[in-house]
Amino acid sequence: MNTGKLYTAIGLMSGTSLDGIDISLIKTDGEGFVEFGPSMAVGYDIDFRDRVRELFGAEARNKPNTAALERDLTLKHADLVKAFMENHGLSSKDVDLIGFHGQTVHHDPAEGITIQLGDGQLLAEELGIAVVNDLRTRDVEAGGEGAPLVPVYHRALLKQASQVQLPAVVVNIGGVSNVTWVGEDNILAFDTGPGNAPMNDWVCGRIGQDMDRDGALAAKGVVDEDRIAKALDNPFFDRVPPKSLDRQDFDPKLAEGLSLEDGAATLTAFTARAIAKAADHFPAPASTWVVTGGGRLNPVLMGNLRTVTGAEVLPVEALGWNGDALEAQAFAYLAVRSVLGLPITFPTTTGVTKSLRGGMLYMTEKNVGKSDPKRNTPYFTKSIAAVLLAFAIYLFMSLELFGIEWYNLLIIELFIFLIIFIEEMYFFRKAKTRL
Repeated sequence: MNTGKLYTAIGLMSGTSLDGIDISLIKTDGEGFVEFGPSMAVGYDIDFRDRVRELFGAEARNKPNTAALERDLTLKHADLVKAFMENHGLSSKDVDLIGFHGQTVHHDPAEGITIQLGDGQLLAEELGIAVVNDLRTRDVEAGGEGAPLVPVYHRALLKQASQVQLPAVVVNIGGVSNVTWVGEDNILAFDTGPGNAPMNDWVCGRIGQDMDRDGALAAKGVVDEDRIAKALDNPFFDRVPPKSLDRQDFDPKLAEGLSLEDGAATLTAFTARAIAKAADHFPAPASTWVVTGGGRLNPVLMGNLRTVTGAEVLPVEALGWNGDALEAQAFAYLAVRSVLGLPITFPTTTGVTKSLRGGMLYMTEKNVGKSDPKRNTPYFTKSIAAVLLAFAIYLFMSLELFGIEWYNLLIIELFIFLIIFIEEMYFFRKAKTRL
């Protein structure tokens, strides 16, 4: 359902690279129109990054420190949103929705599991703004991969990019890499293999740095071609898409026994080769590959991509997009689509059998009717209706057919009104709706 309204939405993204939280604001109708707003990012400190790493795995929800970390993570997001809005002169009345991805700690669609930490209700209460989160679960429950989610946003942007001829590809290099192939009338998306995660973990484990900044280490190293050839024999690469990965599916073990620099060079080359192999599954060749995510800032990785694809490989900034903001923007866009009842996953993006909506909507009494087009009447409507009904009963009973004195009846009516009013207030303060 498209109401024609332009929504002002904030998107929040914390990816598996564990570099921190990105925040972006857009205005969109949830379909073909997107207007970019401001964005910013805040990094995780080392201690918090280590706390998140400790929760990676299928048992994340059962670990004793999960609840505390989820609360701290949510409050970090809330503090960032508050600072962002203050910096840009915004109040909660200026923002219709927040798309809150949360922090993925495990993703295994074959087992029907996808875990993103983040408390949507707490975030909504902290900010007084409606929040949409848990955007992957419905797709996974329906047999889909639950990832990637951003392709529908990539499609909207590429359709607006007059300087790009379709078909074209958007490559997102985060912790995991994924591609979105966009043709004139169709779309295909899937995870391609490792992204920055193995490189980051390799460097962190050896020298305590969070990444190979600017590819400086890889530039000094020698690629071990035999190791890459063996790694590319992984059956994942031949699987017909859509397909998705967990961050842990590819790790730095490929580089064990190599020097710091040679390991960085080998892992970087492996990421580029894995991305290039995605072309084996495209419906038609793409002449332009547009790269977003942190990987686009690594000149060694970008150079490898140009070599192995033989195509024009551009950072998204060449199209006027903001690569640091793109995923956060996408979750703002997905939040709007969710409340409009528009699909966010498709058979050709996640392998789900039919196009699906997704997400959970959390609201407080401050934003009921503001963000959900299906619930656009004030929360006290039923209470007013109850008062009118009670008054009608009063008029009838005032004929003393039942021998009730008017003041006793009035007390009964006020009591009924109070019960309904409290119920309405509580329901909308804790409103939680599956979209």
